[in-house]
Amino acid sequence: MATTTDDGWQLAGKTYFSRLLVGTGKYADIAQTRAALDQSGAEIVTVAVRRIDRSQAQTVLDAIDRTRHTLLPNTAGCYTAQDAIRYANLAREAGMGDLIKLEVIGDRLTLFPDNQATLEAAKVLVADGFAVLPYIGDDPVLCKKLQDLGCAAVMPLGAPIGSGLGIRNPHNLQIILQQATVPVLVDAGVGTASDAAIALELGCTAVLMNTAIAGAQDPIRMARAMRLAVQAGREAFLAGRIPRKLHAAASSPLTGLLG
Repeated sequence: MATTTDDGWQLAGKTYFSRLLVGTGKYADIAQTRAALDQSGAEIVTVAVRRIDRSQAQTVLDAIDRTRHTLLPNTAGCYTAQDAIRYANLAREAGMGDLIKLEVIGDRLTLFPDNQATLEAAKVLVADGFAVLPYIGDDPVLCKKLQDLGCAAVMPLGAPIGSGLGIRNPHNLQIILQQATVPVLVDAGVGTASDAAIALELGCTAVLMNTAIAGAQDPIRMARAMRLAVQAGREAFLAGRIPRKLHAAASSPLTGLLG
C-alpha cells in the first residue's frame, strides 16, 4: 500500500513527494525564510515576480536552494490578464522556467480572483508553452474549464488569502475532486495544521500556504507542524475513514460474550 514515502504525484512531467507547497513572503529575514523552507520539507517554493527587488544585495531568491526546490514564480499583485501574462513572461526571461502560478486579482478588499480574467490569461499562457497553475475560486465549472484548457493543475482557494479561516466549502472541493483530471492544490486561507490535514483528508493533491507559516508566532515550528499535518492528512485519506453515523456503534463484539 502506498505511504507518504512512496506516494508521489505528478506536476508538469515531474514527480514530487512533498504535498506541501510554500510561499516566501512576510518572513523576518532571509535566514528565517531559509529555515522555514527547510523545516517544511517542501519541494516546490513560490515567489512573487512583482515583489523581487533587484536593487537589493539579497532578494528572496537567495533563500531558495534551486538544487533542492522547484521554483514556482507567481503573478501576485496583478489585476488584469495582460499584467499577469507580462509578468509570467518576465519570469521566464529571468530564467525561472515555464512553471507559473497564475493569479489575477479581481477585488482589492477580499483579494478574490477574477475568474474570467484568469481564464483569459490561462488560454494565452498555455498556448505559449507555460505549465499554468491558476489560483481561482472554489468553482467546479471554472476548474473543469481550466483543466480542459490544458492547465497543469487547478488551485481553488480554501478561504480568502491570508484570512486563516481554513476550508470554508469542502463540498465544492469534493465536486472539483470528483471531476479532476489534473492535480488539485488548495491555495489560500489555511490557518493552522488541522486546516492542512482536512484538505488532504478530502483527497486534495497538495496544499499551498504562506501566511499560516510566516505569520505564526514561531514560523519555524509552524513549518514543521504543517509538514506533519499534510503527511497525516494524506495517510488518513489513503487509509479510508469510517462512515459517519447518527447513533453509536459498539467497538467490542456483541457475540460470544460470557453469560
